[in-house]
Amino acid sequence: MNSQKMILSHKKQLMIVSGSFIILALAAKFFSYQEGYRLSMAISAVFGILPIGLQAYQAVKVKVISIDLLVTIAIFGAFAIGEYNEAAIVAFLFLFGHFLEQKTLERTRSAIQSLVQLAPTTAWKFFGDTVEKILIDEVEEDDLLLVKTGAQIPVDGVVIEGEGSIDESSVTGEAKRVAKKAEDQVFAGTIVENGTLKVQATRVGEETTFGKIIELVEEAQDAKSTTERFIDRFATYYTPFVLILALLIGLFSKDIRLAITILVLGCPGALIIGVPVSNVAGIGNGAKNGVLVKGSEVMQVFSRVDTMVFDKTGTLTNGKPSVSSIKSYGQTPANILPLVARIEQESDHPLGQAIVKYVEKQVENMEQYQVTDTTVIKGKGIIATVAGEKLFIGNHQLLSDQGISLTEVESDEQRLQEEGNSLVFVATENEVGLLIGIKDQLREGVKETLQSLQEKGIKRLVMLSGDNQLTAESVGKEIGLSEIHGDLLPEDKATYIKKLQEEGQVVAFVGDGINDSPSLAIANIGIAMGNGTDVAVETSDIVLMQSDFKKLLYAYELTKKSVLNMKENIGIALGTVLFLLIGLIFGYVYMASGMLFHELSILLVVFNGMRLLSYHQKKKKLDRNQLFKETEELN
Repeated sequence: MNSQKMILSHKKQLMIVSGSFIILALAAKFFSYQEGYRLSMAISAVFGILPIGLQAYQAVKVKVISIDLLVTIAIFGAFAIGEYNEAAIVAFLFLFGHFLEQKTLERTRSAIQSLVQLAPTTAWKFFGDTVEKILIDEVEEDDLLLVKTGAQIPVDGVVIEGEGSIDESSVTGEAKRVAKKAEDQVFAGTIVENGTLKVQATRVGEETTFGKIIELVEEAQDAKSTTERFIDRFATYYTPFVLILALLIGLFSKDIRLAITILVLGCPGALIIGVPVSNVAGIGNGAKNGVLVKGSEVMQVFSRVDTMVFDKTGTLTNGKPSVSSIKSYGQTPANILPLVARIEQESDHPLGQAIVKYVEKQVENMEQYQVTDTTVIKGKGIIATVAGEKLFIGNHQLLSDQGISLTEVESDEQRLQEEGNSLVFVATENEVGLLIGIKDQLREGVKETLQSLQEKGIKRLVMLSGDNQLTAESVGKEIGLSEIHGDLLPEDKATYIKKLQEEGQVVAFVGDGINDSPSLAIANIGIAMGNGTDVAVETSDIVLMQSDFKKLLYAYELTKKSVLNMKENIGIALGTVLFLLIGLIFGYVYMASGMLFHELSILLVVFNGMRLLSYHQKKKKLDRNQLFKETEELN
C-alpha cells in the first residue's frame, strides 16, 4: 500500500524519468546504437506504465473500467509485440497530458484559492481602552475592532468611528476605492487603503459575506451539471465498448497493432475533461467579478432564460426613499430646508429621515437651530417653531386643515404624484413655501442593463410589485418596461411565475427580500441582490454581490459564453475522435501519432476552457446623458 502511494505521489517524477529515457533512446539511435535505443525505450515504457497501470488496477478493484485501463492494455500490447518505442511514447504522452491537464485545471480554480488566501486570520480587538491582537476565530458578534491603513477588515460590521477608503474588489469585483464613514457597512476580506476605522462586528467567521462567497464558490465548483453527469455515464459504457471492439477487430483481422491502436485512440479524455473545465472556469470568473453562480447546472439553465421577472423595491430601486425634487414658492430652499430638517430630526418617519439625509450632505451643525412648540398630528404631519419661524410640515391634508391655499402647487403636486413621488408640503402660517418630492430612486444603470438584456436575447421583461399600480407604473415606464403589475402579495408573484412557466417560458426572478423567497425558489433561476436578506441569498441560484444591478448583464453574458465554450469543447473532442478513426481507416494514423493527437485534443479543450478566466464584459460607449438622468433642478 505504501509503495502504491509512493508511485502515485511521484507521478511527475516518473514522467520526467520516462521522458529522459526517450531522449536517451533518440540519442542512441542518432549514433546508430540500435540495442541502446530499444533498451532505453523499454525502460521508459516501464517507468511510464507504473502510475498508469496502478490507477487502472485501483479502478478495476471498485468495478470501474477507466481510460487508464485502455492505455495500460495498449502499452502492454505494444510491449508484447516488441514495439518498445510505441509503448514508451504512449505512456509518456499520457502522463505528460495528465500533468498539463492538472496544471491548467489548477489555474481554473485560482479564483477560490485566491479568495481563501485573502481570508483574514487575525483582528485587533478593543478591551476597554486597550487593543489586543487575537485570532479571527475568537472574534464574536458585537465586538469592537480596530482596523488601520493597509489592514484587512476581519468581519462584516458597521463603522462606529473614523473614516477611510476601502478596496472592496474581493467582494464586489470592482477595483475602485469606496469611502466609508460612521454607520456605513463594511465587509470581511476588504482592505482599508487609508484611514483608521473602529468597527462593530455584525457577522463573523463563515457567516460573513466573504465567508459565504468562499462556501458558495466551493459548492458551485464541486457541483456537476446534467451534461457532466451524462458524459460520466457515457464514459462508463464507452470504455468497455472500445475494449470489446478492439478485441473483436484483433480476433478477426489478426492485426494486433490495429487492435492496440484502437485502444489508444478510443480514449475519450477530451470529452470527459472538456465540460468540467468550462464550468469551473466560468464559475471562477464570476466569483472574481462579483457574481456567485451556485453550480454548473445553474449556468446551463440561465443561458436558456427568455423571460426575466423583477421585484421593484430593493431590486430595480435602491429600497430607500430619497429626495428627488424640490419646488419652491417664494422661499429660498437654502434658507428654509435646514429648518425643516432640524424639525424632522425629532421624527422617525421615513420621509422625514430622507429630508434629513439630503440636508446633512449640504449643511453642517443643524443643532444650532432650536425647535420649540412641537405638535405631531397623526397621519398628517408636524407643526413646530424653529429659529423663531413657525412651520407646517406634512401632507396635503395638514395644510388644507390649516386653511393654507394650495392652488399655486396643484399642477406640480399632480405631476410629482404621477412620477411616483411621495409629497411633503412645507408652509409658513400664510403660504406654501416648498413642495418636496421623495421617492425610491432607481439603481444606477437599470435602464441600460434592461435594454442590453433584450439585445442579448431576453424576450420578455416583467416587473411585479407590492406597491400600488400607479407607483409601479411610474417606475416601470421610466425604465422602459411594458409589463408592470402592482398590488401583488408574495403568493401572487409566485403564482404569476408559475403561469409563465406553464406557458413554456424559462423564467429568472430577481429579488432581494424575504417576501421574494417563494418566487426565487419557484423560478427556473432565482437571482438575489447581495445585500438582500439571508433567506433570499440562500434561496437563490445566483447572487449579485453588493447588489450591483449592472452585474446581472455580466452574469447572463458569462453563462452564455461558458455554455458556448462547453459546446466548443464537446465539438473538439468528438471531432478529434472522428478525425483519428478516419485516419486509422485510411492508414494515415498510427499509435504514437494518434496518441499525440489525442493528448493535444485534451490540452486544446483545457486551454479553450481557460479562456473563460480572462473573459470580461465589453463596455458600450454611451453618452453620459443616457447613463445618468438628472432629477429636476432645484429652484
